[in-house]
Amino acid sequence: MKIMSFNIRCGNVGEETWEDRIGIVCQTILESNADSVGIQEATPEWMDALKENLSHKYDYVGVGRDDGCNKGEYSPVFYLKDKYEAIESDTFWLSETPNEVSFGWDAVCRRVCSWVRLKNKETDREYVHINTHFDHIGVVARRNSVEMIIDHAKTFTDIPVVFTADMNVVEGTENYNQFVSSDYFDDTKRLAPDTMSFCTYHDTKPEKHPEEVIDYVMINNGFVAKKYVVMTEGIDGRFVSDHYPIYAEIEMK
Repeated sequence: MKIMSFNIRCGNVGEETWEDRIGIVCQTILESNADSVGIQEATPEWMDALKENLSHKYDYVGVGRDDGCNKGEYSPVFYLKDKYEAIESDTFWLSETPNEVSFGWDAVCRRVCSWVRLKNKETDREYVHINTHFDHIGVVARRNSVEMIIDHAKTFTDIPVVFTADMNVVEGTENYNQFVSSDYFDDTKRLAPDTMSFCTYHDTKPEKHPEEVIDYVMINNGFVAKKYVVMTEGIDGRFVSDHYPIYAEIEMK
């Protein structure tokens, strides 16, 4: 299986607008053939473009963070619709009132976490994909969001769980360590025998951001990590976003 995390950037990347990048963003996802993709910064306009260009291959779950429908950025999960059936899905807010449209703690934006339970139509095996985008300012919000997500993931007993995110924190910092020392999730970058070390956020100048690894694919012990990749190649010499897409190749135990 291949699991991707991809912050597609809601606005400009250098001089290219989001509209300029629709083709290369969708090409990146389609050519990856990832089983499921956690996307961040998907505005309603981006969602329209993604659905138009990916719907022959992917379906999705997720809602806009500002109204629980179609306002504000989504943190959707796209999945191969011919291979998987969505058994169950939902979105909750990273806040004290997770079932309501809300800001959490010291966050400056509303933040949502979307998840889907997927059943392989051929094998009947299932897994859960959880995806989110942590607040870029709120220290308390990030700390509490980690705890919420781990607690929620643990409700899926005996089912492999994968977590993708732009966590807005680098490796080795508090919130990252909360995850990898949780005895539940660990980082595919650390686990995979075939791995690499490269920034995931570059802002078109990767040489200035060598330590900016803020995007992650994490797994629980229902999976084995085989490979971790930062997709640095772009398309036709163009950056597909201000983040590099990343993916992990994993196997169910």
